[in-house]
Amino acid sequence: MQYRQDKYGRELSVLGYGCMRFTRKGGGIDVDKAEREILAAYAAGVNYFDTAYIYPGSEAAIGEIFERNRLRDKVNIATKLPQYLIRSHASLDRYFGEELSRLRTDYIDYYLMHHLTDVAMWEKLKAVGAREWIEEKKKSGAIRNIGFSYHGNTDNFLKILSDYDWDFCQIQYNYLDEVTQAGAQGLRAAAERGIPVVIMEPLRGGKLVHMLPDRAKKAIADNERKWSPAEWAFRWLYNQPQVTVVLSGMNAAEMVEENCRVASEASAGELTEADFALLEEVKEAIREKEKVGCTGCRYCMPCPQGVDIPGIFRCYNAMYIESKSQGRAQFIQTVGLTKEPAFATQCIGCGKCEMHCPQSIPIREKLKEADKALRPLPYKAAIGLARKFMFRRPAGAKKAKTPR
Repeated sequence: MQYRQDKYGRELSVLGYGCMRFTRKGGGIDVDKAEREILAAYAAGVNYFDTAYIYPGSEAAIGEIFERNRLRDKVNIATKLPQYLIRSHASLDRYFGEELSRLRTDYIDYYLMHHLTDVAMWEKLKAVGAREWIEEKKKSGAIRNIGFSYHGNTDNFLKILSDYDWDFCQIQYNYLDEVTQAGAQGLRAAAERGIPVVIMEPLRGGKLVHMLPDRAKKAIADNERKWSPAEWAFRWLYNQPQVTVVLSGMNAAEMVEENCRVASEASAGELTEADFALLEEVKEAIREKEKVGCTGCRYCMPCPQGVDIPGIFRCYNAMYIESKSQGRAQFIQTVGLTKEPAFATQCIGCGKCEMHCPQSIPIREKLKEADKALRPLPYKAAIGLARKFMFRRPAGAKKAKTPR
């Protein structure tokens, strides 16, 4: 196993164990099976284990496993505050205390504000005293490192990143998401500030393995490297020195074995021009089903009306590359749940975006098409309700200042 350092020089295994996808049995987690897989990963050198309050049974399972095997002081536990449920200062302690109990510990090594999609969510937490609460927990040792996990656009990521002295952050990133969500720009910005980056969804929930088109599968199978689709995805990430830990939701002994081997062999800067050419071929094969030929270059931005043009097109394409439900789910996260509306219906048809588009995309026409596909009536209603819930100001809280 190889290791990269966190902000304070502690060594973290480059492969982290994502504890969201344990095998389930009889309505709960198959703890015995999960234990065997966790112990195999630990024996191979994995020392970073990631869970969350809302992963059903996950915190309790790893708490039980680590206690039984006396591993608590030998591993790093990362878990997350369900910020979307926080309405008062008291609820910060309530949820944190519940997590400590589940995990059978009195401290968390790496604690994250879970699933931020907009800077407004961080502002809402600050309005109930989260900033001071974090400082108190760090001072007492109950939290060793503080961070946030992120699923919004690049601009909001950069605002959150610069608004606090974070110890680490967690982003969705893979060779298909290079210019979406926080993206490569966010990865580099974090590294420049000395903030370690933990990667989630390196395989897009397995889609970069199990849902590759035949042309992509053939290109990988015929390549002289003889790496599996998963290995290509992991090595692309490890090739970047800004990446600290890559999470994998392992739930089979074979997955643990392969991922640990790759994490022991891969190194930054190892990929060649031929390797990148292969991945470009794979991406082209995946994108053959795209509805809009948007590359995410952002020359069309900023839109005077606030429309997230590349974000909308990315989600529209995902409906046909992956599935309609996945594309719509990504739309809700990255466009629908930003505090400042970014919907296609805000377009007034000025045409400024089309003047700058290198691909000569009829953006105004395609935005209408994308909005119709991404926001059928049930989704439109659900997004409206979610926005009211997510951006409701806590009772008695003062309006927070916008970060500079």
